Amino acid sequence: MDATTAATLGVIGGLLLGAGALLATRWSERTQQRVPEQPQPKLPPGAESVLAALRSSAVVVAEDDSVLKASPSAYAYGIVSGNELTHPELRQLTRQVRRDGEVRESELELARGPLGRGRLVVHARVAPLMGSNLLVLVEDRTEARRLEEVRRDFVANVSHELKTPVGGISLLAEAVLGASDDPEAVRRFAGRLQVESARLTGLVQEIVDLSRLQVADTLHQPERVGIDAVVSDAIDRCRLVASAKDIDIVCSGDPRAEVFGDGDLLMTAVRNLVDNAVAYSPGSTKVAVAVHRHHGLVEITVKDQGVGIPDDEQVRIFERFYRVDPARSRATGGTGLGLAIVKHVCANHGGEVTVWSRPGEGATFTMRLPDAATADRALADDPADVPATRTPQPEEARG
Repeated sequence: MDATTAATLGVIGGLLLGAGALLATRWSERTQQRVPEQPQPKLPPGAESVLAALRSSAVVVAEDDSVLKASPSAYAYGIVSGNELTHPELRQLTRQVRRDGEVRESELELARGPLGRGRLVVHARVAPLMGSNLLVLVEDRTEARRLEEVRRDFVANVSHELKTPVGGISLLAEAVLGASDDPEAVRRFAGRLQVESARLTGLVQEIVDLSRLQVADTLHQPERVGIDAVVSDAIDRCRLVASAKDIDIVCSGDPRAEVFGDGDLLMTAVRNLVDNAVAYSPGSTKVAVAVHRHHGLVEITVKDQGVGIPDDEQVRIFERFYRVDPARSRATGGTGLGLAIVKHVCANHGGEVTVWSRPGEGATFTMRLPDAATADRALADDPADVPATRTPQPEEARG
């Protein structure tokens, strides 16, 4: 090998050696800077299967308060965000359990989110889960709390509403006894007794109707009901009061519309809407009732030319005993239960009731119910798929 070749090979070898040393140095530096992976904590055997079977929102919390595992509902309700419990109340409860090892339960009111004043009422239970892990079970009781409050308010309102006519009847009876030698006074007091008795009878009947609607088997055997007959009957029952105010009730629409359900309940619902329209309309105006079918629904609309309903009141008018104008409602004999009955009748028939109104422009109430003709067509297409009659499930009592 000559000197030139030897020199060339020496240079190449030196370059390769230097490059190798540089790469080794860089790799060493990166290895030193890299944070070693920490072993992920594991749940006890079978824990994930148990969590999947639980109805409550379930969260497994590690020793450092981080979340190891959470059910989908825990994220949906905002109980967990990222890898930690969202609410300080729950974190405090877990720390108390970790401190003394005792199972703890508590009913908490938690914020629904970072904004607004919405609250979530939950029952929380925290227990050790083997080792240093904790199991947090959270059950949403917001609806149960709301229903409890609604029932309590209902009893209170019924008691209050019954006191007025009962007290009036008692006082009028005393007045009749005291005026036994004055025939004119007796006739006057007897007339008032009839008014208060009718008011009491109407209130009791509406309470009975509303209670009936909340029984699970309200619609035992739904029948085919012609809406034309329902509307005609409801209007006939309101004509006397309408005539006294010179209010004209007109009806239009599809006379062949039919639904499956209870004809008496449907008539009661429509009558309540027409009664309201007449009661809250000035004299010499018109109340329009229309029936239409489209998109598989039967729509019954009742439109008046009354004072209208403010926007902020419309979300509450279907609550029991709620009145937009209490003084006017009592003057017209209203009980505050009519629209609540309409809402429950629609719900029990698989439908809904809505309202459109603007102050000074009247109000339009619309009942939407499943069209019987749609069920007939489905039955013809697949007799095994659609029953001849349908038993809707009643809506849970809501305010």
